[in-house]
Amino acid sequence: MPQSEAALADAEIAVLWTDRADRPPPREPLTGADRADLVVVGGGFTGLWAAILAKQRRPELDVLLLEAHRLGHGGSGRNGGFLSESLTHGLAHGALHWPAELDRLVALGRENLLAIEKFVQDQGIDADLRLCGKTAVATEPHEVAELSEEAELYREHGMTARFLGAGGVRADVNSPTYRAGVRLPEAGGLVDPARLTWGLADAAQRLGVRIHEMTPVRGLRERGGQVRLRTPRGLIRAGRALLGTNAFRAPLRTIRRRVLPIWDYVLATEPLSAQQWAELGWRDGQGITDSANRFHYYRPTPDGRILWGGYDAVYYFGGRTAPALARHDAAHQQLARNFFRTFPQLSGVRFTHRWGGAIDSTTRFTPLIGRTGRTAYAVGYTGLGVAASRFGAQTALDLLWDDDTERTRLELVRRQPLPFPPEPLRWPLVQLTRRALARADENAGRRGRWLRYLDRHGLGLGS
Repeated sequence: MPQSEAALADAEIAVLWTDRADRPPPREPLTGADRADLVVVGGGFTGLWAAILAKQRRPELDVLLLEAHRLGHGGSGRNGGFLSESLTHGLAHGALHWPAELDRLVALGRENLLAIEKFVQDQGIDADLRLCGKTAVATEPHEVAELSEEAELYREHGMTARFLGAGGVRADVNSPTYRAGVRLPEAGGLVDPARLTWGLADAAQRLGVRIHEMTPVRGLRERGGQVRLRTPRGLIRAGRALLGTNAFRAPLRTIRRRVLPIWDYVLATEPLSAQQWAELGWRDGQGITDSANRFHYYRPTPDGRILWGGYDAVYYFGGRTAPALARHDAAHQQLARNFFRTFPQLSGVRFTHRWGGAIDSTTRFTPLIGRTGRTAYAVGYTGLGVAASRFGAQTALDLLWDDDTERTRLELVRRQPLPFPPEPLRWPLVQLTRRALARADENAGRRGRWLRYLDRHGLGLGS
């Protein structure tokens, strides 16, 4: 049996973060009709931050939060736990699209991250939040110069960036595949996303937010100065609504046209021994990403495992998000092969968990934040929403109450990403883009005609 198959033989189809005995019991579903000043749809990071920030701004509000499944069922509970300070899907992407605003976007991103850290500390949320920065590595020759330029860009914007050659980066984290790296000690950090979700929910309830799980919203419409939300058990009338539906089908067409559910797959190893960790180094315990189009992200977990995800972005016709799609044997086996190629000294290590889930991508990789009538929304974080979700919620609340703020004046907010084409055209175009990205990785990073066309129009596909 190949090494990758043997390592996966006993892995459960389960998310590491939520597969634990101390997971809180679900809150009761909402039964019957109800009323509220603000209804928040979605019990992930965006929805929870929106409910918390709304009560902090206006304590008198009656805020009702509805989650279709369990809190953190979507991307908030099954992501890698990378806290990024970036609001623009990376500094280079921000410099390309919003050069005039970049300094303010960088400052707002840092303020947002520090506000999260302070709230977690003040509320006593035990989520293993560590602002330990990150490392980006080059595994192919053409990526070395790109990383050097990235390091210089970070320094230009006031952040520490240490460019490391092959010897330097391997002395930090020992992989024979590394050709260079950039250590960014001030660029974000790590968190246990499930514990953060549960901690935010408890904090919201202490502020007076009413939370109901297993309560999907089947429809939304405005009538008579109210937002009416239909659930399986009754009609809810609200003064305003805020949607944080992530990659799942939203009750607003403008969101469905602009958000693409791209599936990402993840593995988690068994806990490593002290000797295995010594062979790896990795003393800072930071998150790592490589620099390919089909990139990996990986990190240590609080209980001594390695979480390993990414590489391919998978789209299912019609934007399906069914739970059964969390199992993808080919994707998980490819991840396992790439893991052992990166860390051959861990031969024999087994994976205990494997899973997958949909990421809410937009054509420009950055959030879709807006308002229509009495309903606001913040979605489309394209894999970097653990921290940016707070900024999205805060900005959506600004829009909802007509507050003119620095956030609402940003071009990133005022100019929405272009929509994806509808089916049946959407699926073949996504597959064409996936193949083009793979060819670029195999061809020293040279982007073919299709990718250059997308670049010229500010379009793309990401996870």
